[in-house]
Amino acid sequence: MPDRAPQPVDRQLPTDEARDLISLVRDIAQREIAPSAAEEEDAGRFPREVFTLLSDSGLLGLPYDAEFGGGEQPYEVYLQVLEELAAARLTVGLGVSVHTLASYALAAHGTKEQQAEHLPAMLGGGLLGAYCLSEPASGSDAASLRTKAVRESGGDWVITGTKAWITHGGIADFYTVMARTGEDGPRGITAFLVPGDAEGLSAAVPEKKMGLKGSPTAQIHLDGVRIPDARRLGDEGQGFAIALSALDSGRLGIAACAIGVAQAALDEAVSYAAERRQFGKPIADFQGLRFMLADMATQIEAGRALYLTAARLRDAGRPFAKQAAMAKLHCTDTAMRVTTDAVQVLGGYGYTADFPAERYMREAKVLQIVEGTNQIQRMVIARHLAGPEER
Repeated sequence: MPDRAPQPVDRQLPTDEARDLISLVRDIAQREIAPSAAEEEDAGRFPREVFTLLSDSGLLGLPYDAEFGGGEQPYEVYLQVLEELAAARLTVGLGVSVHTLASYALAAHGTKEQQAEHLPAMLGGGLLGAYCLSEPASGSDAASLRTKAVRESGGDWVITGTKAWITHGGIADFYTVMARTGEDGPRGITAFLVPGDAEGLSAAVPEKKMGLKGSPTAQIHLDGVRIPDARRLGDEGQGFAIALSALDSGRLGIAACAIGVAQAALDEAVSYAAERRQFGKPIADFQGLRFMLADMATQIEAGRALYLTAARLRDAGRPFAKQAAMAKLHCTDTAMRVTTDAVQVLGGYGYTADFPAERYMREAKVLQIVEGTNQIQRMVIARHLAGPEER
C-alpha cells in the first residue's frame, strides 16, 4: 500500500519567504519523494536524482552564506525543511542533514580562498558530502581516532586509516575527514577536505542495515591519500573542536528528522484509525486508542518545540550545545515511541510491509544511535548541569 502524504503541520515561521520555502519543500516531497519511498527503500536504492533536484532548488545549502551559493536561512527554518523531507523519506532528510554537516568545517573554518574555490559547488553545484569522524575502534570515544595524516617535506599531507559508519560512503563527492596529525587525544586532530575521487580512497561494501536501506553506510579506506595543505581546514590540532562544533548543529538536524518520521507515523496511525472499523464503528472512537494518539501527538509537539528552541538560540549566537543534546535525545526517543505505537494502532497490518508504519519504526531506531548515542547525549547534558565527571 503506498505511503499517505503527511498532513501539513501548522508551522510558526518567521517570514513570508520561509513560508514560501516550506511550500516548495512540501511540493517536492509529495511529488518527487514520497510516492516511491517505500519501493526504493525496499530495493535499497539511493535517490541521487532527488539530491540533484534539491541542489538545483537551492535546498542543499540553506543555512550557509548566500555569497557562496547558500540560502542564508536561519536554523529555525532550515530544520523545519529537514523535518518535511524526513517525513517523506528519511534517506533524503538525513542525507541533507549529513551533507550540511560535511560542509560545516569549510563554511565555518575555511579561508576565504578555500570557501570561494569549493563552497559554490558543495552548496548548489550538485555535489554531495560525507562526514568522517568515527572509526571501527573509536565511535563514542571519537578523540581516540587512529587515522593519521603525515606532512611531507613538500607540504602535502598523506592520510592513512579507516573511517566507519560513513553515510554516503562510496558515493560522496567530498569527505570531511578528521585525522591525527599530532599527539594522542583531541588536541592532535586536524580536519581535511578530501575529494571523493582521490587516489587511494575506496569504500567497503555498504553495511546491511535494518532500516534506511536506501542510504549507503560504509567504511572508507584511505590508503596513502595525498592532498595539498590547501585542503587542510582550520589550524593543525583544531580538528576535534571543529568536529564537536559541527555535531552540535548536526544533532539538531537529527532531532528534526526524528520529528519528521514521528509525524509521518502519527499521520498514518490517525488515518488508519479513522478508516478501520471494528464492533460497528471506527477504532478511532475507542478511548484507549484515542488516548494513545493524543500522547503521540503531544510528544511530537514537545519535541518540535525543543529543537526549535535550540535552533533559535543558535540563530541568536547564544550557546546551544546543551539544548541540542536535549533535542537529539528527546526527539529520537519520541520517534522510537511514536513509531512503535503506530505499529500497534495498525495491529497486524502495522507489522506488514504493505503499510509504512513498520518502516518508520525500523528507521527511528538508528536515530537514537547516530551523531552521538542517546547515552552520550545524557552525558553531555549532565556535564552542563553538574560539571565534568571526576576521574
